[in-house]
Amino acid sequence: MSTLEIKNLHVSVETNDGPKPILRGVDLTIRSGEVHAIMGPNGSGKSTLAYSIAGHPKYTVTEGEVLLDGENVLEMSVDERARAGLFLAMQYPVEVPGVTVSNFLRTAKTAITGEAPALRKWVGDVKDAMHKLRMDPEFAQRDVNHGFSGGEKKRHEILQMELLQPKFAVLDETDSGLDVDALRVVSEGVNRVHEATGLGVMLITHYTRILQYIKPDFVHVFVDGRVADQGGPELADRLEDEGYDRYLTATV
Repeated sequence: MSTLEIKNLHVSVETNDGPKPILRGVDLTIRSGEVHAIMGPNGSGKSTLAYSIAGHPKYTVTEGEVLLDGENVLEMSVDERARAGLFLAMQYPVEVPGVTVSNFLRTAKTAITGEAPALRKWVGDVKDAMHKLRMDPEFAQRDVNHGFSGGEKKRHEILQMELLQPKFAVLDETDSGLDVDALRVVSEGVNRVHEATGLGVMLITHYTRILQYIKPDFVHVFVDGRVADQGGPELADRLEDEGYDRYLTATV
């Protein structure tokens, strides 16, 4: 059983007018096997939370801790966080020309485990995972995300998660830009890894449609850099009916 604890997290981003506070004291705990949906309007700090956990240099943590099994990940480099068991699926996955998907995945697996996986078994694992995600095997020889559609990029993110098997996955608007079929395939992939490995999931989304496929145990509403409300799956249903107006009105 692993635990990811976010304690009183304050984060700022540098702008032309100086540092701008984004997160204003976030407290959140995720345990192995739990799915937490992070919802809220644009600009509420959801993606800032994701990238701060992952170690993006654009964001400065001014106060608070992020503990993975008691170890403060904020004191770790980005690659150390990945080796410790954190995984970020980005809203806009970047292209990496000159590096094939196959080489990228094996290099990442080697960096995390400390040794290169046995080639024959690894090739089989990659093919099996790609088949489940309905990815053409030829994608393994293409450059990472280069020329990929939005849906293909998101499937590649879930492919990485399935092969790397992290302790906790932060999925930043994984449903963004997906059609109905791609959303279902990607969601099935997340559920498959969740059930097989017991990883904890932080699922960041604006909308409830992905929650029809990935069932959250907890829902947290972000407004103005804070957790404004939290509850069970029924809270997502309420947001679908009512939107965020009542939270926004309360902050005015």
